[in-house]
Amino acid sequence: MNIQLGRGKTARRAYGIDEIALVPGPKTLDPALADTRWTLGNVEREIPIIASAMDGVIDVRMAVELSKLGALGVLNLEGIQTRYEDPNPVLDRISSVGKAEFVPLMQEIYARPVQPALIKQRISDIKSQGGIAAVSLTPMGAAKYGQTVAEVEADLVFIQATVVSTNHLSPESILSLDLANFCAEMPMPVILGNCVTYEVTLELMKAGAAGVLVGIGPGAACTSRGVLGVGVPQATAVSDCAAARDDYQRETGRYVPVIADGGLVTGGDICKSIASGADGVMIGSPFARAAEAPGRGFHWGMATPSPVLPRGTRINVGTTGTLEQILRGPAQLDDGTHNLLGALKTSMGTLGAKDLKDMQKVEVVIAPSLLTEGKVYQKAQQLGMGK
Repeated sequence: MNIQLGRGKTARRAYGIDEIALVPGPKTLDPALADTRWTLGNVEREIPIIASAMDGVIDVRMAVELSKLGALGVLNLEGIQTRYEDPNPVLDRISSVGKAEFVPLMQEIYARPVQPALIKQRISDIKSQGGIAAVSLTPMGAAKYGQTVAEVEADLVFIQATVVSTNHLSPESILSLDLANFCAEMPMPVILGNCVTYEVTLELMKAGAAGVLVGIGPGAACTSRGVLGVGVPQATAVSDCAAARDDYQRETGRYVPVIADGGLVTGGDICKSIASGADGVMIGSPFARAAEAPGRGFHWGMATPSPVLPRGTRINVGTTGTLEQILRGPAQLDDGTHNLLGALKTSMGTLGAKDLKDMQKVEVVIAPSLLTEGKVYQKAQQLGMGK
């Protein structure tokens, strides 16, 4: 339904994750029986959660540990890990400067060129330690370093930008990237993103995407919505893109997972994303809180170092537990940010969903009052009033 903004413009109502709730059905299930397995490209994982390709979240160690725990971490191949042989002094500087010095420091740090030899080394290090080598490049980076990634045989490649489309005009034609050719030529599955509409999702799938990332600007460390005014509330974006996935499967027989990316912090957010139609989720700040995370308790956006228009901020998320506690438990906090797998399984059991496809079919209601209720609860907690 379109709403009249004024005489010259109408708008469609869209909904964020905080504005929906999941409705229990006529049956329940023991959480131990809930099957959370999913497949991305040719990689099957027990946990449908991917750690974002952010420098404060993923390094070689985190990628390996996430793989061992049944999830997946994506290494940013245009970040600190591939610009500096020893990234630790750089990470120390990022965590120690004040707010006023942060953006200039980031622009200085990321001005150092990416080293192809370090791309090969980091991927080899992940694979040699038994991890799944999932890596991320921008479209421009893919044009520059795609062959390097192919040579060292990464397992999955994510092509990520604030907005990715198959119809892109650029003055830098020498380094332009044909997404369809790239997907066809790479020897491993390619995941494309980000997008928020049915039409673009369909085009990315037709180009050969093995997965599509959904979400523009909802994350805690991303300020694209504030700087650019671009984005669609996540529940609506996921639902629209999931519809494209289903139509594409009916047309071609090929199933392409849709991944909700950004603005998801708690187990409840993950559950509602899958109920909106996602096959998996990509999250950053929950993993930035892990004791093993490279960010030293800080989390920052990928577009922060832009010399032209910095987007993204550094947030102090602190350290709340180990990676295993955050992902699989046992939970040490009761705010939904620990034991994310347990939260998903418990929600699936409560809703009677035996697997993720069942979870995508559960009833969803619009509940904007939850926003107010959450604020009231937070205020009560601050005042020591409890529930």
